[in-house]
Amino acid sequence: MTRNLKIMGLSGMLLLSTALAACTVGPDYTAPKAEMVPFHNTIGAPAPLARPTPPLDRWWTGFDDPMLAEVVQRALNQNLTLDAAIARVTQARAAAASADAQLLPTADINATATYEHQSLRSAVGSVSSGSPGFRRDGHELAVGPSASWELDLFGGLRREATAAGEEVQAADAEQAGTRVTVAADTADAYLQVRAYQARLAVAANQIATDEHLLDLVRNRQASGAATDREIAQAEALLKQARATVPQLRFGLEQQLNRLDVLMGAQPGTYAHDLAVARAIPAIPALPGDQRPVEVLRRRPDVIAAERHLASSNERIGAAISDYYPKISLSGALGVDSVSTNHLFTSSAFQALGGGALRWRLFDFGKVDAEVALAKGANAEALAVYRQAVLRAAQDVEDLLAALATTQDHVTELQGEVAALIRARDLAQQAYQAGSITLTDVLDADRQLLTAQDELDVNRAGVARAAVGVFRALGGGWDPQGRVEDHDHSPSMAP
Repeated sequence: MTRNLKIMGLSGMLLLSTALAACTVGPDYTAPKAEMVPFHNTIGAPAPLARPTPPLDRWWTGFDDPMLAEVVQRALNQNLTLDAAIARVTQARAAAASADAQLLPTADINATATYEHQSLRSAVGSVSSGSPGFRRDGHELAVGPSASWELDLFGGLRREATAAGEEVQAADAEQAGTRVTVAADTADAYLQVRAYQARLAVAANQIATDEHLLDLVRNRQASGAATDREIAQAEALLKQARATVPQLRFGLEQQLNRLDVLMGAQPGTYAHDLAVARAIPAIPALPGDQRPVEVLRRRPDVIAAERHLASSNERIGAAISDYYPKISLSGALGVDSVSTNHLFTSSAFQALGGGALRWRLFDFGKVDAEVALAKGANAEALAVYRQAVLRAAQDVEDLLAALATTQDHVTELQGEVAALIRARDLAQQAYQAGSITLTDVLDADRQLLTAQDELDVNRAGVARAAVGVFRALGGGWDPQGRVEDHDHSPSMAP
């Protein structure tokens, strides 16, 4: 008999749940489709010395630079902006847990003890004081549980719970987007540090060359083959080369400070780790078969925008549910007695049960306004999502183009620098032989300095553009965290 009652109870609960689910009001969510043609900028064949394609979620390891890998990992472990994003995920999960709890009954345990010294002048005291056995002092004890439950007949609470769960997924994606940005910004700062160090090395070499040229002019002056004007010109060239050093050192200091802040440390903390100059790392091979749909599935900003859109759709249903009645049940059990001797006896037992109906029939358009507000928020979220899709495509196209053009520019600059080195050396030999003026030597030297500096800037530019491509492709986000996977939250790769 007991077993049959349990089966009947479970069946009743199942039927009730099915009935409630069937009454859910509001539009069901359908993920928007982003129809996009293939990218018109593509990644060309990697250079012969380029490294293999790294895993997209750990792309920084592909540069084969242990120090770069170390600073990126340190930033991912210590960055304060990333800590704040992780804290926002925790808040979103707590909000979702609270919304889920609204679907379930609330049970409380209550205990009260009261003491009263009755006034003889009050309405009760003036009447009761003449009764036999009247006592001015009295106390009452009550103990027992109580419960309440709002029946979600039209799905408003379920819509809110679903919306909160989708906000958790959006917060997860935004946290992943912060992770991608932190890794890319750290790599960018590191590459600029190496670029400034390389440019300072070029400036040092140029200063040494100009000092040698000044010595050469002074020797020629001593032999009567050079004038004071040529000495002044050579000194000016040397000072010009030296004048570039302070500005380069300032730029280097800025990027070192930027790195420290990205790693969650006070500027100057880790500068000594990068004191030894190293070459700008060669870029790894980039994944060349990326389709727009794959990028959209991986881009954290697109995923977050889509999850916000889904959440706003659920809130339309939550607002619509206010058109319908709200029913809640409540009950309490317990014991109530004026003395502790009889508190836990059958005669002190009491029970209370009840129900309540609330229906907003006349609210002067308040529900209409709330539904319109929810629909407006949904329309805004849809526009934000579509804009995120377009910006993602723009990022990829821009950075692929930047990488290709910068690589081409580096190739041209390498040839230019080689030619200018030959021209400068020949000019110095010709000047030493007396066949040309010092002005020709100074022009060749100045052109070489400019070209060498520009070459190092663009070598770093290639590496920075490669970092940008990895970021634009969604590097750092687990490819399994797709827009279509609504049954679970996207997760970060380890």
